[in-house]
Amino acid sequence: MKIVFEPVAIVKNTRTEPFDDHWATVISEIELLDHIPVNAFENIEAFSHAEIIFYFHKIQNEPVIFSGHPRENPDYPVVGIFAQRKKNRPNAIGLCTVELLEHAGRKIIVKYLDAINGTPVLDIKPVIKEFEPKGIISQPEWQMT
Repeated sequence: MKIVFEPVAIVKNTRTEPFDDHWATVISEIELLDHIPVNAFENIEAFSHAEIIFYFHKIQNEPVIFSGHPRENPDYPVVGIFAQRKKNRPNAIGLCTVELLEHAGRKIIVKYLDAINGTPVLDIKPVIKEFEPKGIISQPEWQMT
């Protein structure tokens, strides 16, 4: 089975290399591509957060790492790829919940996006509280460091 996606937008920011950490200070602009009409962003500013689905375009020739230390940190336990958010995945797709700071025409400005400059965006979805997980979210202690 072949699945084909066409990007809807592009990321613009100051990060040029795909590092795993230190994204909190990065402010990104997401600009719609020409084939997407401007009204695709209509009323997006009513939401405080959005989910950005993107393609890890700079790691096309890197091998998938199915198991290892998250963030290459030997202090963390060895876990499978589906128990971490590493970029070297079977499908080079990223997902990030961002804070929506501003909307201006064909662009939105966001905070906390862990995608580098030039990253193709596959989809953008508003965060809706009723669609978020119910109950307590749990995660291992090492992840909180």
